[in-house]
Parts: sequence; structure tokens; C-alpha cells
Amino acid sequence: MSKRCELTGKSPLKGHNVSHSNNKTKRRFLPNLKKVSFKSEKLDKNIRLLVSNAALRTVDFKGGLDKFLKTAKNKHLSKRVKKLKISLAGKN
Repeated sequence: MSKRCELTGKSPLKGHNVSHSNNKTKRRFLPNLKKVSFKSEKLDKNIRLLVSNAALRTVDFKGGLDKFLKTAKNKHLSKRVKKLKISLAGKN
């Protein structure tokens, strides 16, 4: 399973653990991902996506998945969500 948000494209970052004696070891900062079911009113079905907590809050703020995808840029979306966006555009 990919550790990448399907809506915003957030992925793991690289960094260091720094000890008290200033020794540095490599580590990864993972995004806070959750499996969430979204209801699409236009397609009339549930879509299950792996999204970050920040993306979940943004979708809620915009008023649902359909309205979020209307304004989302394609470069951040996964292939699966791009197909979903195209099918939503065809429903208008």
C-alpha cells in the first residue's frame, strides 16, 4: 500500500532523529493517512480513498467530494481519482 494521499499527493518526507549528543540517524516523517468512504451525489455511489487528515478536513470545508474535485488540480490527484474527476465532469 502506497503511503501517499490520493487527493493532495502528500507523501513521506526524509529527515533525521537528533539525539541529545547531536548524533543524527535517518528517519521518515509519514503523513497521517486514513481510509475514508466518501459519498458522491452526482455518481450516486460511495468511493473509498486513502487520504490524509488535512485532505479530509479540506473536503469537508469545500462541501463534499464532488465540489472538492471540481477545484482540485490534476497534478496532485492519483490516477484513480483523475478518472473519477473525468466521470464527474461528464455527468454535468
